[in-house]
Amino acid sequence: MLRTIFIVGAGGFIGSVLRYLVQVFVEKGLMSTFPWGTFVANIAGSFIIGAVYALAEKGNLMSAEWRMFLAVGICGGFTTFSSFAYNNLTMLKEGVYGQFIWNVGGSLFFGLLAVYMGMLLVRAIY
Repeated sequence: MLRTIFIVGAGGFIGSVLRYLVQVFVEKGLMSTFPWGTFVANIAGSFIIGAVYALAEKGNLMSAEWRMFLAVGICGGFTTFSSFAYNNLTMLKEGVYGQFIWNVGGSLFFGLLAVYMGMLLVRAIY
């Protein structure tokens, strides 16, 4: 159990740092109040987690430890759902309802689509 906690923790550290870097890169120079960095991280993380679970379904391509490291650790640290919730609450408080609807609806729709596409990609390769 302790080993798994360290595996997930190491992945979470990596995912969190990557998420920060994505946000900085995506939002650099943008003059927008829309949280594009979080949006991109959530969609990319959804794609990656779909691919990881599709690989895990194949049985011998990925160990349980690698699945925990990638899906729970890296993707869990990367996808930033808590930031997503905070950004949406802020948009509601500021009365920017169009941005709120686009962020919630777009993240949900494109996140589900990205998971599906990640799974299709892996299934097509293997």
